[in-house]
Amino acid sequence: MAYQGYDLIGDIHGCAFSLRMLLARMGYRQINGVYQHPQRKVVFIGDIIDRGPHIREALHIVRDMVEAGHAEIVMGNHEYNYLCYMTPDPEKPGEYLRQHTPRHKRILQQTLEQLSPYGDEQQEYMEWFLQLPLFIEFENFRVVHACWHNELIETFKQKMGGNRIDRGFLERSAKEGSFEWEVMDRLLRGTHLRLPNDEVMVSKDGFRRHFFRTKFWMPDPQYLVDVVFQPDPLPAHLARLPINNAQREDLLYYGDTEKLLFIGHYWREGTPSPITDNITCLDYSAVKFGKLVAYRLDDETVMQPDKFVWVDVAREVHLIDPEVGAS
Repeated sequence: MAYQGYDLIGDIHGCAFSLRMLLARMGYRQINGVYQHPQRKVVFIGDIIDRGPHIREALHIVRDMVEAGHAEIVMGNHEYNYLCYMTPDPEKPGEYLRQHTPRHKRILQQTLEQLSPYGDEQQEYMEWFLQLPLFIEFENFRVVHACWHNELIETFKQKMGGNRIDRGFLERSAKEGSFEWEVMDRLLRGTHLRLPNDEVMVSKDGFRRHFFRTKFWMPDPQYLVDVVFQPDPLPAHLARLPINNAQREDLLYYGDTEKLLFIGHYWREGTPSPITDNITCLDYSAVKFGKLVAYRLDDETVMQPDKFVWVDVAREVHLIDPEVGAS
């Protein structure tokens, strides 16, 4: 089937009710149990799991659409984290690729609880997650969960022959500093800088952070405040610090002549809009009473502010499904 357009959908995090509303709003209907549109196809930006109240249902909706050919999907950092948390470390008997610390368990808690009663299904989803592409490049646009890194992606394609990992790559990615670790860190978590002077931030979700997420589209940033890209602002005494040479080497620049790029991951707020003429983030914190957002892409080569569609979770969903927003 030749599709006439693509609908790109941001981080779902178990908000299945919001997802159903959003698909219906864009003209998708269930036929034989699978959401589909006569002319359009969905591309999911990853992070289907964790935090939300209806993770298993969201997974069923998304996987059914993908397997029926009505959607595509890239891996999110939460699918990757789940894989690592559930995969034994072959070099450390009794341990896993992602350590079972209280913090890691807290992030995955809702997924573990909601999938554990369905052991066979849980194993099927693990195998499915492992097969998800890390990135997709179309003729006129690109999709990745957090950051498009041209050099890493080109090297990855040469090594792996495509856009998917395998179990050996997954195991090697648990070793910090390896090529595999760098690929997963950059593409699924984005660029970041360490806080100066070993300082620590406590984020809105209660986590202590030594790093802050950074923009990868600033051509010549001068100060740390120029590159911070996260809901939690930098402390004032750090924000105006000049970017030093070592920090500048860790930054990345996705130029304004590159293809349109769609990402998720970054917990944006407010009215959905493009970041630049060629970059759009579609994560608007649906599971935190924000918005589940889609961009309806046709043949444009510049992002258009009027192409966004969303479900306002606090206003439209929470009164119907009070579990939404629980985490």
